[in-house]
Amino acid sequence: MRPPPYTHLLLLASSVSPAIAHSFVSNINIDRLMYDGFRPPSPNANPYAIGWSTTAFDQGYVNQTGFTTDEIICHRGSRNAAAHALVSAGDRIHVQWNGWPMSHKGPVIDYLASCGEEQPKPCEVVDKNDLRFFKISELGLINGSNITAGPGGLWATDLLIANNNSWIVEIPAQIRSGFYVLRTEIISLHNASNATGAQNYPQCVNLRIEGNGTVLPSGTLGKELYDPDEPNVHLDIYKGLSTYKIPGPIVISGVQPETIPPLSHPVPTGPGATFTGTDTVPVNTQGSATLRKDAAPTTII
Repeated sequence: MRPPPYTHLLLLASSVSPAIAHSFVSNINIDRLMYDGFRPPSPNANPYAIGWSTTAFDQGYVNQTGFTTDEIICHRGSRNAAAHALVSAGDRIHVQWNGWPMSHKGPVIDYLASCGEEQPKPCEVVDKNDLRFFKISELGLINGSNITAGPGGLWATDLLIANNNSWIVEIPAQIRSGFYVLRTEIISLHNASNATGAQNYPQCVNLRIEGNGTVLPSGTLGKELYDPDEPNVHLDIYKGLSTYKIPGPIVISGVQPETIPPLSHPVPTGPGATFTGTDTVPVNTQGSATLRKDAAPTTII
């Protein structure tokens, strides 16, 4: 029998040294070009980063007490990024996290929200409370009895760690052109047996999607994505789960839910150009986005 396609990733995950901090999205990579996210250790490093700023300087999380507040939308104290990146519908985005603790197991989820349905406007000025998110990908429990990557079973986070703490998000080809917020999120369930133990790590970046798509799915307001009393954020993953229902709305039509993405971690060749407003001329990015250690992983054989 042929081994699962993620076997080589599991072998690598089991050899990765455990991280001791929580995390954030340090950058994304589109067509081998890198775009800065918001980095809490150096919040003013790039004024034209595409990642929404936050006040989560502890690199921490939002728990169930924040599920019905604006904390859950794009993290605690989030504010609009000052710029956006261009991406084509159908393209894949490489999302680079700044490490991830092996014990923090759970699903990886991705959403999009249009920044103006009737009259598109840049996400640099949108009110986050007006954003309606639709889910474009999700992956949760893969095998509850597989402890290759530690107790609690095999989860999407284990594949993320093995993939140089990074993830692949595909922008559905049918999505209509316009300005969007990409909301990428990890929910850590290692402590979910406690009353408010689930830990959500939402991260937002600004995009302008271009293509021939005509679909703009209906979405859900950020403060309505999750129910604080939902059973799947109140459970003990160490009791041997056989199934797990990922929180939030269902994935949009035309996208297969709970599919392992084609994981890879391409090394960026340089910084990408960012844009503000409806300008078609990029801002000066010289000296802003720079190649960093977390953007240049080793190759998995």
